[in-house]
Amino acid sequence: MAKDLFVLNESAADLSPVRQMLNKVPEITIFFWIIKILATTVGETAADFLNVKLNFGLTGTTLVMSGLLLLTLLFQFRAKKYVPCIYWLAVVLISVVGTLGSDNLTDNLGVSLETTTLIFTAAMLATFASWYASEKTLSIHSIYTIKREGFYWLAILFTFALGTAAGDLLAEGLNLGYWMSALLFILMIGVVAVAHLRFKLNAVWAFWIAYILTRPLGASLGDYLSQASQDGGLGLGTAGTSAIFLVIIMSLVIYLTKTRIDEILLLSSDEE
Repeated sequence: MAKDLFVLNESAADLSPVRQMLNKVPEITIFFWIIKILATTVGETAADFLNVKLNFGLTGTTLVMSGLLLLTLLFQFRAKKYVPCIYWLAVVLISVVGTLGSDNLTDNLGVSLETTTLIFTAAMLATFASWYASEKTLSIHSIYTIKREGFYWLAILFTFALGTAAGDLLAEGLNLGYWMSALLFILMIGVVAVAHLRFKLNAVWAFWIAYILTRPLGASLGDYLSQASQDGGLGLGTAGTSAIFLVIIMSLVIYLTKTRIDEILLLSSDEE
């Protein structure tokens, strides 16, 4: 069966152990990338909405969203297979918490964006190094043990935080508008895609680089939609933008739940 972009090739060693559970991560299809980008947008706009509009403040928003994330991850870890509604709720919440992690360092603690970017880069690389040292793979097609799933979600958290910090640093440094920033990140993702498909860039690293880049892409789109027209946006507001994207995410998750497209592809890839 033909695989979509950035589907990772498993070695025999990855597939040989007796599985404790089915793979907990969906197949990498167009739906994966669409929902992921939408989730990153919600991470940006929902964090701003709770922090500013509802006056939760950064600390209050962080505590509330972190609690919801931990509760959702409890259900995610207890599941024995990929469940779309639980998995994608965890992604949406971790996108918010990752954004707040970066914002807390820069706004509450006064850490510069340069330092914040370096901190989360180091944390992400340390997670990857520990993951590989322990499991000898960073493939998301091998998330079928509790330990691997723990590494996976920790890596996801740091990619969101890094994407937030690096995206803000780049946007401030180049002083680009929201739309131009979005186009820049689309171009960068395109370069990664070409490097993978044409020049054989390692599929695992291609996936993770693209995953990081979709965070500032989603944030740029979210800012463009939510910010006032005089600030270069469309003026939909953080509440309106979050609501629109959450509805789209819910619709796609319901579609995936009913059709089981990404589950069927997972089973097909496991049998090959």
